[in-house]
This record gives sequence, structure tokens and C-alpha cells, in this order.
Amino acid sequence: MMNVIGRKDEVEKIKRLYNSKMPQFLTVYGRRRVGKTFLIDEVLSGKITFRHSGLSPVDAQNHKNSLKEQLKHFYMSLQAQGVKKSKCPTSWLEAFFMLEMHLQAIDDGSRQVVFLDELPWMDTPRSGFMTALEALWNNWGCHRKNFMLVVCGSATSWITDNLINNHGGLYGRLTCQMRLSPFTLEECEQYFHSRGIRLSRYDIVQSYMIFGGIPYYLSYFEPGRSLAQNVDNLFFRKGAVLADEFDRLFSSVFSRPEEMKRIVEALGNKRSGYTQEELVTTTGLPWGGSFSTMLKALEASDFIEPYVPFGKGKREKHYKLTDAFCLFYMKFVRGRKEIDPEFWMHNVTSQAVSSWRGFAFEEVCFSHIGKIKKALDILGVSSTESAWAVKGDDETEGAQMDLLINRKDNVVNLCEMKFYNEKFTVNKAYYSKVVHRQNLLAERIPKRAVIHNVLVTTEGLTYNEYSGVFQKVVTIDDLFVK
Repeated sequence: MMNVIGRKDEVEKIKRLYNSKMPQFLTVYGRRRVGKTFLIDEVLSGKITFRHSGLSPVDAQNHKNSLKEQLKHFYMSLQAQGVKKSKCPTSWLEAFFMLEMHLQAIDDGSRQVVFLDELPWMDTPRSGFMTALEALWNNWGCHRKNFMLVVCGSATSWITDNLINNHGGLYGRLTCQMRLSPFTLEECEQYFHSRGIRLSRYDIVQSYMIFGGIPYYLSYFEPGRSLAQNVDNLFFRKGAVLADEFDRLFSSVFSRPEEMKRIVEALGNKRSGYTQEELVTTTGLPWGGSFSTMLKALEASDFIEPYVPFGKGKREKHYKLTDAFCLFYMKFVRGRKEIDPEFWMHNVTSQAVSSWRGFAFEEVCFSHIGKIKKALDILGVSSTESAWAVKGDDETEGAQMDLLINRKDNVVNLCEMKFYNEKFTVNKAYYSKVVHRQNLLAERIPKRAVIHNVLVTTEGLTYNEYSGVFQKVVTIDDLFVK
């Protein structure tokens, strides 16, 4: 029985492609650890004719795997799956030809699925890999109605540049492209239930602040343990499985991992992010096309996100770090010389962790904008979303807002996020603060537009003489709806 949480559309699409009786070329891509291989294995269980996974660009001893080693590994996969021992191929053209001959020899008319996992890793420098892949599909695969080529990769920018936006021999050749996103809160809840892990929605939201809905990380949760116990087990105990994950993430996906980490580390120090020019200055990396390419690669792999702050032009585009795992790792794990094996249990109520939760909850909300709009009954209204800040001066106090939803129906939702363990109470001072922000924003929007204040919080709002400052209240339960 298939054990896939969520991914309903993807599952149906893969099944449809498999049963189409036409040649198919499918690419599945997305952030590392998001579940691409698992999805293919589950949906096509027992139906894969040949499978192979590329060798990581750098092994455990920091040795770079060369073309020779990649080809040897491919040859071993051929032998393990029925090809008679002969001579190890010396080029990808020869390797794929051996695969073609094998598939022809065993062809009985039924669907033949070739699954090439971690495809970008196979494309080592000057390997001629793309030329050979083009030949495999254009000269052979696309002419065989029972052939289905499935490729996966975590180096999303490579997939985008070389397959989706290919301008050479594979231009327009993909029959389907599928980008896998992290789990939503709803899907995380389903996953935990399927594993017998009992967590409240309050704690599931906190888990999202740390692991960002990445299935691989959630798979290490142990039933019978609290969230804090699982966090300690995964990050802070001796030999913790995710203790070195940050470095592995970058070395396995990017060809220039150290430079990528410098960009991520810089963005991790400023919640609102930087413009490209500011990032160049902050990181000390050279300005140029390569820097823009690195930003695009980080964006494609779901580590960072570009946005234009409210009231700014496109030239003021900022980049912010949105990957929850990276944000948590840099804040609490990386660089600690002496780590308490029960660090999270001992600090779960500390001021530092409470402050972090407030910022992290904002990112959870940003990643569930659709759920917030649904709760506001504006899902069908076109809008743009961003943070907003105004610098103060000698006469006027500045302001910073977590989220503005600037709608085409002449309404601006001014959203405040509060992660509390009880209902939020508006007192007189906070009421004045909200009104001040509203007045500042009113000066900066067209007169035809109105402002609706929205509170996004955990348990809801305590109703008193000041609570009317919020026109709408969205709770975490709203973030879990289908």
C-alpha cells in the first residue's frame, strides 16, 4: 500500500504519465531532503526497470568524484540490474548506449521506466553528460512508446538551466516537470499522525519553525518523545544526526558551497534581508554575473526569497533567508564549542528562545499566506505581500510591520503575528502602537484604499475595550485547514 502524505496532485500525475502509453520524460526537483526519491519509489514501486543515482560531488573524505568514478558507478548499476559483465564505459555516450541495448534486450512491450536520481551529480566538468542525455532521449527514448525517463535532482538551478530552460537539444523535450515543495502544516500533522507521534498544533507549528516541513528531518522524530526531546536528540546529543547537516546541504547541492554559505549567513543576520548591492558589500564577494547566478541558485533551491518592500520600486528588491532549518541552525547550533545534550529542554522557556519564536512564527505565516487569505475570505483577490518598515525621526516614531497584504480591491490588511501560549490581550499601550502604525500607513496608500488590522496568533484574542482595533483574527487552526 502506498504510504505518501499529501502530494495528491503529483501522485495522480505520475500515475497518468505511467499509464499514457506514450514516451514520457519527467523531471522532479526541489530542495534537498524534500522527498523526491521517496515519491518516485512509492508511486512507481515494482515498476522501475532500471535505476541509478549519481555519486555525491564530494565524498565523506572531501574527495571529488570524477567522471571516471561516476561512469564506474553507473556500470556497476548496469551489472547489478542484469547487464552482463563486459567493459566499463569510458564516456556517457557509451554508458547510455549500453543501457539502450539492455532495455531493448529485455523489452516485452510493457512500460520501461528508467529512474536517474541526483542527475546533476552525474554532470561532472567536461564530462559530455548533457550531450549523451540528449542522445538517449532524442535518438532513442522519444521513439519508444513504452519508454518513461524519470530524473530527479536537488541542484534545482541545474535542473532549471539544463532541462526546463534548455536551449539546446533538449529544448521543449520534457513532457512533465514537477517541483516538490516542503510539507504544509496540515501535511506535517498528517505525517506525525501516520507515525504515531502525538504533538499539539502549538508544537507542530514550533517544529515547522525549526524543520520547515522537510519530510526527511521529520522522519527522525521518535514516538513517545516531546518536541523538545526530539530537538535535543536531532541537534544537541552526541552524534546527533543533524549536527553537520548545514554543511552537507551546501556541499551536496552547490559547486561553490563556501560562497553560498557566506550569502546565507549574511542574510541570517538581518530579518528584512538585503538588496543585491548590500549583499555584495556585506559578504565581500565580487560583484558580477556569478553573484547573480548564486542568488538565483539559492532562490531555486528554496533557501532564499526575493521580495520588494511595500512602497518601494523593483530596483529595491530585497533577498531574505526563508529556510527554517538554516535559520535555526545558525541561531542555536552552529559555532557552539560546548553543547548541552539537553540544550533545548533547558532553554525552552528562555528569553532568547521566546524571542526567536516570535520571528520564526512570522516566517511560518509567510509560507502559509494562502491559508491566511482563505481565513480572511480573500483567496480569490489578487494581492502582493511583503513586510513594511518606516524609519523614525526626531518628531515621529518609526514602525515595522510583519506583513502587509496589499489587495486589488482597495483594502490593505495590516497583519500582526503573535506566537503566544494563551489568548493575546490588547492593552492600552499596544492599542496606541497599532493605531500609530495604521496612521503611518494611511499616509502612504491611495485615499481610495482602507486599512484592516489583522491579528495572526495561536489561541485567539481576549475581547476587551481595546480588542476592536483588529477587524479580523486568524488562529493557528486556520493555518492547518485544507
